[in-house]
Amino acid sequence: MRKLLLGNEAVARGAYEAGVTVSSAYPGTPSTEISEYIATYDEIYAEWAPNEKVAAEVAFGASLGGARSICAMKHVGLNVAADPLFTASYTGVNGGLVICVADDMGMHSSQNEQDSRHYAKSSKTLMLEPADSADCKNFVKLAYELSEEFDTPVLLRLSTRVSHSRSMTEVSERENIPVKEYKKDIAKYVMMPAMARGRHVFVEKRIENLKKWAEETEINRVIPCDALLGYEESGMSASGGEGLKLAGGKIGVISAGIAYQYAKEALGGKASYLKLGCVYPLPEKKIRDFVNSVDICYVIEELDPVIEDFCKTLGLKVIGKEKFSLLGEYTAEMIAKVVLGKEREVYETAKDVPQRPPVMCAGCPHRGLFYVLKQLKLNVMGDIGCYTLGALPPLSAMDTTLCMGAGIGMAHGMEKASGLLARKTVAVIGDSTFLHSGVTSLMNIVYNKGTSAVIILDNSITGMTGHQDNPATGKTLKGEATYQVNLEKLCEAVGVSRVIVADPFDLEKMREVIKTETEAAEPSVIIARRPCKLLNINYEERYDISAEKCKNCGICMNLGCPAISRPQGKAVIDNGACVGCGLCYRVCKFGAINEISGKKGGN
Repeated sequence: MRKLLLGNEAVARGAYEAGVTVSSAYPGTPSTEISEYIATYDEIYAEWAPNEKVAAEVAFGASLGGARSICAMKHVGLNVAADPLFTASYTGVNGGLVICVADDMGMHSSQNEQDSRHYAKSSKTLMLEPADSADCKNFVKLAYELSEEFDTPVLLRLSTRVSHSRSMTEVSERENIPVKEYKKDIAKYVMMPAMARGRHVFVEKRIENLKKWAEETEINRVIPCDALLGYEESGMSASGGEGLKLAGGKIGVISAGIAYQYAKEALGGKASYLKLGCVYPLPEKKIRDFVNSVDICYVIEELDPVIEDFCKTLGLKVIGKEKFSLLGEYTAEMIAKVVLGKEREVYETAKDVPQRPPVMCAGCPHRGLFYVLKQLKLNVMGDIGCYTLGALPPLSAMDTTLCMGAGIGMAHGMEKASGLLARKTVAVIGDSTFLHSGVTSLMNIVYNKGTSAVIILDNSITGMTGHQDNPATGKTLKGEATYQVNLEKLCEAVGVSRVIVADPFDLEKMREVIKTETEAAEPSVIIARRPCKLLNINYEERYDISAEKCKNCGICMNLGCPAISRPQGKAVIDNGACVGCGLCYRVCKFGAINEISGKKGGN
């Protein structure tokens, strides 16, 4: 049976059909939906872990116990999971182990454009890269066979466009894969130096065997062009693209993943393709033979020149990053212009479309906090989450964003750089991110006699990736009730005696609390607690602005609420966007904003 599946949905389906027993992950766009779809299968135990390192260790433990297991993360999450990955490459597996990593070309929701293929090479781990949903499902199933055959974890590299695009996929029934027997094997699984040296020998032999497999596998395949392309056939002059400088010459393209789809869309049958489904290790002979079979060969790959550099180490002449960008996503139009020397025909699109920058949602509980932080003119060491948007105008209240959990450590470092900065600096971090990697940083402040003030923005959910549960919500990935971590007690347990809970929409109290805690000569934690408004929107509440009472002072505009605008000079509230949080009512000093009754309606 064929279904139209999202790429991430197809990965989950592949895990289901492959007989996977255990899934562990931490949500991170664009990988999040993999675990959410896996959780719909009763046959698979699925969980959210506190972070990616824990998820990888859980999946490895399940593999050790004989089950096929999977974990998923985004590209920067693999940084967190790198420690277990590199050593799991040495130990190998028992049950098959697949680690999905989704790269974010174009940085749609990420702080960098990291290329995860480098991790495959560095950890000497097999990596497959699907180009569509059918590949996603089939490659996952293949990955488990390879994992168990070659005794290796397998990395599956995805991208935003593959993860979040739909294509037709053949689905089948689940395989009944029994859990293997666990056998104690100290030499294989205890990676102290004496054992690790022996396993390194195994890893190098495994890579050689995987190179042979890469030459033979059908997922690395040549797709020949429909016809030779010359000047006469194309009707183009000699001033055309690089690929047209040879009359009657053949164009070759080496590509993988979504870049292959772009190339195929741009060039169609005007080129031959070497579509790589395995991006580490790369097939030396197959690549050499392909390059030698064409007159000019392009390596089309997003981000780093991984395939291109490999070709050049073989002494092969290919065209890559000298013509294509190291930055962002590619398009079919870009590829057509480089290879064919002309713009590809596209539908006319609207010009001068206004930009729509990301903003915190109407009613976001973080808005009130950042409004106060801006007023207090504090240095704000930020973190990864919805609240990162507090850096944007008109709030402009966040100074830094580095990585998950970094804000607390940076605040401590600011204090150690200069004691004066401690009184002018706070760290902000979400509840999920605090549990991901902030707890240890808070412990570091206490242990090393720091005095930083830390603000945990507790909105009762993992908001940044679409409302996933975490250890502080009291629910599992499958929606089952579980123990709910008490943030106050956790902070006290690591040695913080000053723990204050405050409502971020109670602006006066929040202002006084922050002023008091930044002056304290010991560590303190402020828990800014108010649930994400999207968890429970009261459609009976909304607000309106009286044109007569409005003084046009602009204070309500300083909140950055998307429901408030000034279309004709004076502020107005869009009843269709307002969710009735009342923050604008709280900041208006002239009584021009009031609650109105009745159900929400659009303008």
